Amino acid sequence: MVQITLPDGSKRDFPGPVTVAEVAASIGAGLAKAALGGKVNGKLVDTSYPITADSPLSIVTAKDADGLEMIRHSTAHLLAYAVKELFPEAQVTIGPVIEHGFYYDFSYKRPFTPEDLAAIEKKMGELAAKDEPVQRRVLPRDEAVAYFKSLGEHYKAEIIASIPSNEEVSLYREGKFEDLCRGPHVPSTGKLKHFKLMKVAGAYWRGDHRNEMLQRVYGTAWASKEELQQYLTMLEEAEKRDHRRLGRELDLFHLDEHSPGTVFWHPKGWAIWQEVEQYMRRVYRENGYQEVKGPQILDKALWEKTGHWDKYRENMFTTESEKRDYALKPMNCPGHILIYKQGIKSYRELPLRYGEFGACHRNEPTGGLHGIMRVRGFTQDDGHIFCTEDMIQEEVKAFTTLLQKVYKDFGFTEIIYKLSTRPEKRIGTEESWDRAEAALAEGLKASGCDFEYLPGEGAFYGPKIEYTLKDALGRPWQCGTIQVDPNLPERLDAEFVGEDGARHRPVMLHRAIVGSLERFIGILIEQYAGALPTWLAPVQVAVLNITDAQGDYCQEIAQKLKKSLPNQELRVVTDLRNEKITYKIREHSMQKLPYILVAGDKEKAAGAVAVRARGNKDLGVMSLEAFVQLIAADIAHKSVEPAPQGQ
Repeated sequence: MVQITLPDGSKRDFPGPVTVAEVAASIGAGLAKAALGGKVNGKLVDTSYPITADSPLSIVTAKDADGLEMIRHSTAHLLAYAVKELFPEAQVTIGPVIEHGFYYDFSYKRPFTPEDLAAIEKKMGELAAKDEPVQRRVLPRDEAVAYFKSLGEHYKAEIIASIPSNEEVSLYREGKFEDLCRGPHVPSTGKLKHFKLMKVAGAYWRGDHRNEMLQRVYGTAWASKEELQQYLTMLEEAEKRDHRRLGRELDLFHLDEHSPGTVFWHPKGWAIWQEVEQYMRRVYRENGYQEVKGPQILDKALWEKTGHWDKYRENMFTTESEKRDYALKPMNCPGHILIYKQGIKSYRELPLRYGEFGACHRNEPTGGLHGIMRVRGFTQDDGHIFCTEDMIQEEVKAFTTLLQKVYKDFGFTEIIYKLSTRPEKRIGTEESWDRAEAALAEGLKASGCDFEYLPGEGAFYGPKIEYTLKDALGRPWQCGTIQVDPNLPERLDAEFVGEDGARHRPVMLHRAIVGSLERFIGILIEQYAGALPTWLAPVQVAVLNITDAQGDYCQEIAQKLKKSLPNQELRVVTDLRNEKITYKIREHSMQKLPYILVAGDKEKAAGAVAVRARGNKDLGVMSLEAFVQLIAADIAHKSVEPAPQGQ
């Protein structure tokens, strides 16, 4: 007798071993048809999985996250099946699930073309329509190696050969195609209906540049036609908002092969940078941070003490001078500890908060570079808090509240909070980990945040919180973090004098709000489709004349506007070209300016301007004083509305 406990607490008895599919069928025909797999004792399994002992079971369908994962995993196999049908000489390698879809790597004698991709997708549809069962079998490792060698699948044979010899391996067959896989998979190919192949890219076998370059085919798969279409629409919108395209069109920055992975900021792009940096500088100043500045190049000996020379050297740019080895800093923390160590610190000075707009360099692989989102040279809004263990909770609470305000000011109101806890390999006592994790959790709770745990995802020296914002398209961007670190203060011998007169180690909290300024500005450009809020816009106002008779008046208006606000200068340009006013208005509208002021003879005579706001909104004629009040309020309140989709 086998007793199955369902999620609602009800129980079902069966005379002997029973499969997930049979349990689903006993509940109802609808569930039997919808079932993709099951969760037995928390383990995801196929519908053919036999349950031999009393167990809890939940049936997995396409409505579940696990079901969607199974659909994507199985669609990757369907892709490989189709490729083998069309290109029998191609060798299959690996095909995992990734965010929003899957990919599969192939070895083939020539690059796949867009026409090939279309043919493969069509073949996938034909194979799915056959609704062939997906069947699992198990072989001893050596027998599996021999089997795949006999098929000419040498990459698969190499993968299997790396598995311990005493282990069995599972294979999944659908029609003529059989693949190595741990599973689980959907019960038949007919469950795979809503997919699309996206692109082909290069990828080295096992990620090693010394190995053969394979062809990586990317695809996406969804549980419904509507979800697939929503995703494809989102990608179309993302393409319109691509910061690289907008960077060129709006003349903000460019990237150059003379310095790969670094950014050449143009005047308008640098204006955005300065606005972000100066805003964050005010945040530092108003929240108890002391701004510092460390050197770019630091001696090898320091990086050896921190452990970076051994564990991170391949990602560091190194140099040599007078027989001494140096590295460009990939992060700012060691420099902040060296600043902290100058002079004796007392417990009365803690918490001590340092902030730096620190330029860092990391030797990212060329294939990983992406516009200004992922670069080799970047600047962080980096901060480090030196405190005692019992101060962590309050610092986390204050930091989280501050981060929420900053994100709101930039127009991001949806934040995901994740707490990464102790990994298997770690230093420190269990008690210290307990206290650190509890302090981070309580700090989040005190800030009113719902959060999820990421077990085992913390650094080897301490737990961390990750703050992920969502943009106008619902895409997640992990920018903020706060991380507990007792390790670096120990390695670099940082101390403070306690109330007892003895020397103690401080805890170091690594924290960032926007993270890399380059990446954050890229996110902002895409969030607003280049139409940045007035306070961030590189040009806030353009003043246009209708004829030469208003040229001097427009220049006078522009000069008054620049000096019209206290403690800041409006970013104003004039356009006095001898062109039709409609042409000039259209040209500046294409540059996504917040305001365009037009002056003709009537406006000049009245000492006024005709005001047009972004989005082709005619605000009518108003005095300069009235417009100054309008734009001052706009800047002060910081528009948080992203550009509508489709613009």
